[in-house]
Amino acid sequence: MTRHFLRDDDLSPAEQAEVLALAKRLKASRYAARPFEGPQAVAVIFDKPTLRTQASFTAGIAELGGYPMLVNGALAQIGTRESVPDTARVLGRMVSAVVWRTFGQDRLEEMAAHAGVPVVNALTDEFHPCQLLADLQTIEEHKGPAAGLTVAFLGDAASNMSHSFLLAGTTAGMHVRVSGPEGFAPDPAVLSTASQIAAGTGGSASYVLDPQEAVTAADVVVTDTWVSMGKEDEAEERQRPFRRYAVTGDLLAHAHDDAIVMHCLPAYRGKEIDAEVIDGPRSVVWDEAENRLHAQKALLTWLTEHQT
Repeated sequence: MTRHFLRDDDLSPAEQAEVLALAKRLKASRYAARPFEGPQAVAVIFDKPTLRTQASFTAGIAELGGYPMLVNGALAQIGTRESVPDTARVLGRMVSAVVWRTFGQDRLEEMAAHAGVPVVNALTDEFHPCQLLADLQTIEEHKGPAAGLTVAFLGDAASNMSHSFLLAGTTAGMHVRVSGPEGFAPDPAVLSTASQIAAGTGGSASYVLDPQEAVTAADVVVTDTWVSMGKEDEAEERQRPFRRYAVTGDLLAHAHDDAIVMHCLPAYRGKEIDAEVIDGPRSVVWDEAENRLHAQKALLTWLTEHQT
């Protein structure tokens, strides 16, 4: 059976822990794993703007002994010029894995159904699971084991980052609170799944309307841009309802004194987060960005080792 990583709960709690332990080892010894020696090619497809995803996957695949085959989504026109299944069948005969940063989750699932090689979600409109592996690695580095910690995500609680925090955080045994204005609540199905996962890991999952309540006694405070890719035309109208969810020094004061602050970037200082916070001593965003490299290398290595 070909294993894929399409959403955060594709890994069980034990499997997530294995990947994170491997990420820690690969950060300490960057060339310790070489699953793509040859070099074997890994297709890396971008339908959306990218910096950290492109940099971390291309560098990581090279460090794993492989060749990152960059595919320009605008040129390939997957799903328009050529169907997703046909694209998958072609790539699956040429590469050892497919990494895709795209729009609908259905496109990724269709790719996985036909590629015959591991397919990795490098971001969709619904989930951003590779970011969460890096985030969990960062949390463990700064706070110790994630199980039992409380994380508060502020902003668009209907976003891919909110959904991934709900699933990955509860898989790690965390208490996950996502907080955003009315009309921007998480997908009920995702929240329900997170609650089911939490029942087995000792964590919890909740949607909290009041940002102060969400942050109170939190160990980790997270935010993201209020305007996700593809929703730029909503930027102006989102400013007013989201303003009270901005991570300011005053809001952060309600978290634990040693709480850390995270942001997956790009960040817009003075909007979702104050400059004094993201550039301050409690911010771990640069470790978080670097850990995309190590966590994704660990994931790709783990996937190649778990094909049957």
